Amino acid sequence: MSTSTTTTSNGTASGNGARALLDRIGPQMPYLILPLMALLGLVLMGSVSTWVTLTVAGLAMGMMIFIMASGLTLVFGLMDVLNFGHGAFISVGAFVGASVILLFPEMIETNSLLSNLAVVIPAIIAAMIVTGGLGYFFERVIVKPVYGAHLKQILVTMGGLIVAEQLIHVVWGPDEIPLPRPAAFAGSYGFGEIAFEKYRLLAVILGLAIFFALRFVLARTKLGLLIRAGVENGEMVEALGYRVRMVFLLVFIAGSALAGLGGVMWGMYEEVVTAGMGLEVLILIFIVVIIGGLGSVEGCFLGALMVGLMANYTGYLVPKVALGSNILLMVMVLMWRPRGLFPVGK
Repeated sequence: MSTSTTTTSNGTASGNGARALLDRIGPQMPYLILPLMALLGLVLMGSVSTWVTLTVAGLAMGMMIFIMASGLTLVFGLMDVLNFGHGAFISVGAFVGASVILLFPEMIETNSLLSNLAVVIPAIIAAMIVTGGLGYFFERVIVKPVYGAHLKQILVTMGGLIVAEQLIHVVWGPDEIPLPRPAAFAGSYGFGEIAFEKYRLLAVILGLAIFFALRFVLARTKLGLLIRAGVENGEMVEALGYRVRMVFLLVFIAGSALAGLGGVMWGMYEEVVTAGMGLEVLILIFIVVIIGGLGSVEGCFLGALMVGLMANYTGYLVPKVALGSNILLMVMVLMWRPRGLFPVGK
């Protein structure tokens, strides 16, 4: 009897220990997906140089998607607004940035980093100002009357996207506009058989900077505290004298401005801007937001990198399934974590 009891006790203790270990490891599991994807890609490709090139390309693509998606995940997750018009900010930002850049073709064609930045930085600033202003108008006129009504939000924001695309045709014409990359960011760095495109490295650096800036604002500043508190208990924050709606309006404007920045970066990545580019990339953005968890900047960041790697790896290994690979990725993640990798609790 004592032996049986001891065995049972040992089994229970082992079971409790295993559960405790899983409880500790569980929250960290999403962080393992990215290195596991990279390792699987290396095994399937068999070539280190090809793997490194595709991995850097995937991370750069993911960073640009993150820049565009970060604003949407804040609006979607924190404000509970289904903004399908987010693609309009991407397209408008790309066209505004292209208009500024193409005013100075000599400075863009010069292989001088300072000359190129002297054009690109004002183009990005102009795109962010215009799309931020458009976001203010969009929120006040289109989104504000339908807060809390998701079906109406989908209809009116999609309508806003269509109107914005037509206005782009009116202002810039129906044709696509070529947007060459600045000469200083063209080409690549070579290390033996490994090649790193300069523009992709720039995208990685910029994406990291925006990610850490957003993390800092949300976690370390009073504005971030108000945003998080407003999500948890808006009425209490209002009772303390803070205007939650004004804070959320600032979030909407910032998200729109980030979409404009992402539009300029994506336009130079594709080397062409079109009125429909925002709608085209919007599908990837929603996949990233859903994978990451609504309202989670960290989840959005990780989801964007996963999408970028998946697109580049499958595009090389199995081109025929490349288009649907990210939808498959989203399905697999949701089967594992139905609310996404890092959902913001409400």
